[in-house]
Amino acid sequence: MDNRRLSISEARYPRTAEFVFLARVWSSDASDVLLGLLWDAYDLLAKEILSRINIAQSDEDLERSLTQLLEPRIRRLMSGEEPFYVQHGTYEHETSADPPAQPPQYDIAFVMNENPRVTWPVEAKVLRTDSTVAPYVHELRTNYLTCRYAPFSREAAMLGYLRSGDPQEALKRLGRQIPCKMIQHPRFKNRPHKYSNHNRRTPRAKGYVKRFKCHHMMMEIEVAETAGQ
Repeated sequence: MDNRRLSISEARYPRTAEFVFLARVWSSDASDVLLGLLWDAYDLLAKEILSRINIAQSDEDLERSLTQLLEPRIRRLMSGEEPFYVQHGTYEHETSADPPAQPPQYDIAFVMNENPRVTWPVEAKVLRTDSTVAPYVHELRTNYLTCRYAPFSREAAMLGYLRSGDPQEALKRLGRQIPCKMIQHPRFKNRPHKYSNHNRRTPRAKGYVKRFKCHHMMMEIEVAETAGQ
């Protein structure tokens, strides 16, 4: 950041004590609400879209297509009274490299109304089977655990768009390959939803959040055998 100019948000919302306080409150108070919105939006997506297609014939650009369909359903479920909004393709200017590099971009982010630099990110990866978890693991290690993603947040989520296989088996494999202890989320006991705790590699003098919780949510994509229902 030393060799680049500030973004508009960085200029308007400097990293003050108030900023740090907002980031902490955001992470601790909001996560269950956000996670519930993600699961409810997935249920809508499964009912309205996935149950009406043959996914074997409809998997072009699958990751981007699913995320683009999921985000408006999250927005539909929101009351409008939340202290945040949801956005597809949000940029993280805080960890942007020097020009001409583009800043990191989240698949989905929940953004605080009071300070748009404070985000709760969501990243998605397609898992073709319950054993093909390498791209998911790479995303977590290289972005979340280095603070390139979610530098100010204590929590964030990874969505596994599971093309085929057992969601619980996919979660077990993730636990072995990350490696980490996978803990069932108590609020979502009937969902393939676990979380893991990590100590991140934080850059010196940045003050990013070191202790980090990642939510792992396996969302089955093949919910019908044939199209036209």
